[in-house]
Amino acid sequence: MTGRSNSSRERILENAESIVLEKGFHATSIKDILDRSAITKGGFFYHFDGKPGLAVALVERYLVQDDEVFSGLSEQAEALSEDPLHQLLIFLNLLAETFGRLPDTHPGCLVASFTYENQLLNEEVQQLMQQGLESWRQMMIGKLERAGAAYPMAGDVSTQTLADMFTAVIEGGILLARNFDENRLISEQVLAYRAFLRMVFGAE
Repeated sequence: MTGRSNSSRERILENAESIVLEKGFHATSIKDILDRSAITKGGFFYHFDGKPGLAVALVERYLVQDDEVFSGLSEQAEALSEDPLHQLLIFLNLLAETFGRLPDTHPGCLVASFTYENQLLNEEVQQLMQQGLESWRQMMIGKLERAGAAYPMAGDVSTQTLADMFTAVIEGGILLARNFDENRLISEQVLAYRAFLRMVFGAE
């Protein structure tokens, strides 16, 4: 029974995320989600207390998925090199390859979509999104600081600025990919960021 319950909840979340990325959270109705998920209203409210609870669950799920991707790629990079700068560059290369292998156009970023409607979301969702962005920032700051300890950085730029640039590159790349229907544009932006970091750290 638990497996079926979890399966229903995951199906609702998957379909809800897809609709939100298409229409926006405010324009997404519970009926839209029920229709696409082939589930009753009672089934929906068994898992969620309405759209506010759904929003929290969607952001939590999205952040966990992103963390799993970043953690997995980081582990691969660390297994391939002991040099902190090389690990960072390999991580970015693996990330670019991951985007390039997507079978369809990237559907968009849930956090970015919710940010556009920030005033319509409750404080819990807003805090979750901020925590998510902060976790990405700290992940990259850690990688950049380890690289900077081994390779002097050129120019007057902070590791936090470079870390935030990572988020801007990903989100901007997704925007380009969706508008031009080409996933390679995300990969190209990630690789351009990688090339920039090579110059910042004076990598040969």
